[in-house]
Amino acid sequence: MSDLFKKAISLGWGLTMVSKEKVEKVVDELVNRGELAPDESKALVNRLIERGEEEQSQFKSVINDQVKKILHEINVPTTSDVTNLEQRIAVLEQRISELEAPQAVQEAPQVE
Repeated sequence: MSDLFKKAISLGWGLTMVSKEKVEKVVDELVNRGELAPDESKALVNRLIERGEEEQSQFKSVINDQVKKILHEINVPTTSDVTNLEQRIAVLEQRISELEAPQAVQEAPQVE
C-alpha cells in the first residue's frame, strides 16, 4: 500500500501539467494491476485532480509574487502609478490651456 501511496503522491505533484485523462489512465492501470480497488478509482482521481488544482493555484500565487517582487526591484511602474501620472498630466495640460487662452486673445490681430 505504501507503493500505491508514493505513486499517488508523485501523480499528485505532477498534476499541474497532466490532464484529467492522463490521471484516469494511470489510475485505470493501477486498477487493472490490482493495486487499487475499482470502487476507489473514481475517488482517487477526484482527490488527485483536486490536489493538482490546489497545487497549481499555489504555484501561480508564488509566481505572481515573484514577478511583482522583481518588477518592484527594477522599478517598473505599476498600473496605478501610470494612471496617477496620466491624471496629473491631464490637469497640467488643462492649466496650460487655460493660461495660454488669454494670451491668444491678446495676440490676435484686431480688425478695424
